[in-house]
Amino acid sequence: MSQQSLVILGIESSCDDTSAAILKDDTILSNVTATQAIHEQYGGVVPELASRAHQQNIIPVVDAALKKAALTLKDIDLIAFTQGPGLMGSLVVGTAFAKSLSLALHKPMVAVHHMHAHILAHFINEGVPVPGFPFICMTVSGGHTQLVRVDSPVEMTVLGSTIDDAAGEAFDKTAKILGFPYPGGPLIDNYAKEGNPKAFTFSKPQVDGYNFSFSGLKTSVLYFIQKEVAKNQNFIEENKADLCASIQSTILEILFKQLRKVSADTGIKDIAIAGGVSANSGLRAKLAEEGQKSGWNVFIPKFEYCTDNAAMIAIAGKFLAENKQFAGQDISANARLPFVKP
Repeated sequence: MSQQSLVILGIESSCDDTSAAILKDDTILSNVTATQAIHEQYGGVVPELASRAHQQNIIPVVDAALKKAALTLKDIDLIAFTQGPGLMGSLVVGTAFAKSLSLALHKPMVAVHHMHAHILAHFINEGVPVPGFPFICMTVSGGHTQLVRVDSPVEMTVLGSTIDDAAGEAFDKTAKILGFPYPGGPLIDNYAKEGNPKAFTFSKPQVDGYNFSFSGLKTSVLYFIQKEVAKNQNFIEENKADLCASIQSTILEILFKQLRKVSADTGIKDIAIAGGVSANSGLRAKLAEEGQKSGWNVFIPKFEYCTDNAAMIAIAGKFLAENKQFAGQDISANARLPFVKP
């Protein structure tokens, strides 16, 4: 394998999106994702249905990525795939496919940590500035909320994380309380644009260190809605925008209180966000605003690299290959893959 001009096939299958991307050096040639609409009718991702859909989608998605990049499998130098964390059945599909392809093509492979990849998406060549090391990355997704100190592409330390629900869960669960369809997080973001963020007050936790907690917020919203709907059945509809703006504002306040704290304590001014919730327009606007106030250099990924995608897996794979961290055929999917391998 020549690293002079490296062509990487990235494969992502950690949850309900099947994605394949082609990376040449640090430039994305294609990034194709098949979403699974079937989960909408169940109000959340059904693991068994997700894994079956991955089996149906993975070959067409890889084929589409190759065609869009005007390449064939013979042009691939390295295969990068998501080992974990995520849904076990979904991860197994991507892992088995990557291992089979590696064996058939006689090409090396690397196993990528899903959250590392979200962070490293910042280094995809888009002609924009990238964070300098060390930097702080706030990773915010449906399953994770973390503050990570990034000292190099392969040296990362979790400084704080959620002790219960993740921020993405807080968005989706409060959206469900309001009666919104799944996924409700983007709907809260959309309605919040028209609302007053100070209209209603919800619970904010007191948590030690740099950790987060969102379960109290969910409970606070539930009890408040139950009380108000008992008095007025149309309360949610009549106050939808203000409710969404107030919920979103509370979630962002919880996040940024800890982010300000960790930046002040470490003295690190390069601040990045990553993960699916970094697509939230309120979060992006808040980071830009806080950056100006605090003198931060802020870094926000391109929208298509926020949600689960294979481009981020490919760029993470590039750094792993450069550090000669290759995977063997004995590798297996790990739904609870630790952030730092023991």
